[in-house]
Parts: sequence; C-alpha cells; structure tokens
Amino acid sequence: MKPRQKRFVYIVIAIAAVGLAVGLVLNALKDNVSLYFTPTQVYNKEAPQDRSFRIGGLVEEGSLKREGGDGLTVHFVITDLKKSLPVIYKGILPDLFKEGKGVVAQGKMEADGIMHASEVLAKHDENYMPPEAADALKKARDAAPAVK
Repeated sequence: MKPRQKRFVYIVIAIAAVGLAVGLVLNALKDNVSLYFTPTQVYNKEAPQDRSFRIGGLVEEGSLKREGGDGLTVHFVITDLKKSLPVIYKGILPDLFKEGKGVVAQGKMEADGIMHASEVLAKHDENYMPPEAADALKKARDAAPAVK
C-alpha cells in the first residue's frame, strides 16, 4: 500500500470514529433532555406520552391532598389559568411548595390522565418563574374576563 493510500485509510477511520462519537453523545443527550410544557399544551397533546417531561404553572387553590397511608403521597393540580392537570407525587415536597404558588413538576403522563411526578420544584422567591410559565400565565390573565 502506498503512503497516499495509507493516509486516506487513516482519514476515513478518523472520520468514522468522530461520527460514531457524535452519534453516541447525541443519543445520550436525547434520553436526558426534559422538555417543558404548560397544562394547556399537555391538554392539546403537544407533550410526549412515552417519556418524561416538565410541566409548570400554579398549584390550584384547595387542590392539595395527602394520602393517609404513608404521608408522602400527595395529589395536587397544576394550572395555567386556562387548563388544569392533576399530579401525583410521592416524596418530600419543597418547603416553598404552597397552593397558589408557582411549581414545576417532572414526570410522565399515565393512561389515567394524571401526571405521575418524580420531582417537584417550587419557585425560590417571588420574582422567579420559568419564562414559559410566566408567558402562559400572562396570556391566560389577559384573555380571562375581569373579576370584580
């Protein structure tokens, strides 16, 4: 084999190795990406049904209920003021988790129409909310009729 042919083989092997590495990295990232949706988007079937995603909005007033058996399982409803979505979470809730406050839950939608959350995050202060949730809530407030 001539030196020119050897160099060509090495270049082809290097390009194949780089392509394989990029493919493996992208595949690993695809499995770990968690997209963010509002309850309205979930209701409109824009959220994935077969994988985990994040949903954000406000905890609906009067919706927080604890199961008596273990004390760790809680049921609550997330709303964006247009649509509401029931959530079940088993675990310790953040200290700042309250009805009427912002929340982001990560989990999967099950066939029963309830999100089974694996993680619940409460907003950390009065000024923070994910941009998508803030936009959805602003649009819902603007579209809602004025309450006197």
